[in-house]
Amino acid sequence: MLETGKQDLLRALPAVDAVLREPAVRTLAERYGRAALTAAVRDALDEARRSILTGEEPSVTGASVLETASRLLSGRGLRRVVNATGVILHTNLGRSVLSERAVAAVTEAATRYSNLEYHTVSGERGSRYDHAVPLLRELTGAEDALVVNNCAGATLLALSAVVADAGSVPEDAKSEVIVSRGQLIEIGGGFRIPEVLELSGARLREVGTTNRTRLADYEKAIGGNTRAILWVHPSNFEVRGFTESASVADLTSLGLPVIADVGSGALLPLGDEPRVEGAVRDGASLVLFSGDKLLGGPQAGIAVGEGCWISAMRRHPLARALRADKLCLAALEATLGAYLEGTAREELPTLEMFHVPVEELRERADLLAGDLARIAVGFEVDVTPSVARSGGGTLPVHELPSLAVRLGGDNVEVLAARLRAAEVPVVGRVGEGRLWLDVRTLLPGDEEAVVEAVKEAAAGAAGSAGG
Repeated sequence: MLETGKQDLLRALPAVDAVLREPAVRTLAERYGRAALTAAVRDALDEARRSILTGEEPSVTGASVLETASRLLSGRGLRRVVNATGVILHTNLGRSVLSERAVAAVTEAATRYSNLEYHTVSGERGSRYDHAVPLLRELTGAEDALVVNNCAGATLLALSAVVADAGSVPEDAKSEVIVSRGQLIEIGGGFRIPEVLELSGARLREVGTTNRTRLADYEKAIGGNTRAILWVHPSNFEVRGFTESASVADLTSLGLPVIADVGSGALLPLGDEPRVEGAVRDGASLVLFSGDKLLGGPQAGIAVGEGCWISAMRRHPLARALRADKLCLAALEATLGAYLEGTAREELPTLEMFHVPVEELRERADLLAGDLARIAVGFEVDVTPSVARSGGGTLPVHELPSLAVRLGGDNVEVLAARLRAAEVPVVGRVGEGRLWLDVRTLLPGDEEAVVEAVKEAAAGAAGSAGG
C-alpha cells in the first residue's frame, strides 16, 4: 500500500489534456510541434510519478509539468547551438563548421543524383573510393589516398590491412605492431590505441617508457613476427621536461612499414601540430588524420601513403563497413579545393577563427556588450581578456588571446542554464562568479542569437523575482 502522502500527490497530477491547456503551450507547440510537445508532457508526467514513488515531493501543477516538458524538449534533436566557450574545435558541439562552398556541395549531393559510383565517360560502375583522391595526392605528395568515416576507423582499417597483407606467421604466433609506451593514448569517447590494436588482430609490442623512447628501443623489439611500427601523435596531451622520442623519419630507417597517425589533419602551419605532408615526406607508409579537426572539413578518416598499402586497405572487408557517404565526400572535396586554391585560411570557418586579430575581436566584444547592457537589466556586463583554445584533441597547450563579454548576477549557474534553454541555446563557461561569452568562437549571426537568449533570460529572471 502506498503512503497517504504519495497517493495524494499522484492523484494531484494533472491529465495530459489539462497541461496542454496551459498558456505557454502555444509558444512551445510553435517551436517544437504539437505531437512532440504532447509526447514530452507524457514523459514529464512519468518523471513526476517516479519522483513521487521514490519519496520526493515535486510540484504537480500543470505549469510545473509543462516546464519539465520544455526542458526535455530542449535537449532533444540535433539543432543549432551558439558556441561561446572559446574552444574552436569543441567536440561536444560538433567540431569544425563547414565552409559555404562545402555546404553548397553537400546540398547538391543531397538533393540531386550524383556520380558517386559511376563513370560518366565509360558508362560503367565506378568507385566511391576514387573521390577526393586526386586532391589529396596533390596536397600531400602521397601516391594514393582513401577516405573512411572517421580517423579511429582509418586507424583500425590500416592496422588490419597491414597485418593481413604483411605475410604469414606461424600458427602459434601472432603478428606484432610496435608502439612507444608514450604513445599509448586514450582520446575522447574512450578510444584507446591498445584496444584498436587488439581489434586489428595484432599483438601490441610496447617499447621505451612514457617519457623516453629511443630508436634503439624499436630496433631491439623487431622480430620475425613484427609487421609494422605505429607512430601516434599524442594529440590531447603534452609531456615536457626529460623526454626523448623517435621521429617518423627515424623509424622509416628500420625497414618496416610505418603507420603515422598524425591526428588533426593540419595541411597548413598551425602551432607545433605535425603536418600531413611532412609525415609523407618523412617516408611513412601510411599517414592517417581527421577531416573535421584542423583540416576544417566534415567528419572523416583520411589515409594517404604508398599505393600498395592504400590498395590493401581498399581490399579489406572492413573498408565497406567504414566507408564514407556521399555527403561527407562532397564536403571534403569542396574543403580540399579551398586549400588547392590558396583560400583555406579565409574560406574555412575553423581556420578563420584561429587567425582573427585581437583588435577585431575587441570591436565585436564591445558591440555585443553594449547591446547586452541595454537589455540585461539586473545583470553586470563587462568586456575582459580571455584565452581561447583549439580543442578537439589538438594543440593541447596552445593558447589564443581573445576577448569575452562577461555577465554577472545573483546566480550565474542559473543564468547559464537559462541561456542553454533558449530557442537557440548559447553555451558559455562559468568562472570567477561570471558567465563568460568568448567572441572568438562566435560565427556570423551568433551575436543576434546571444542577445535574444539574454533577453529571454532577463525576462525569466524578472518573472521569478515578481513571483
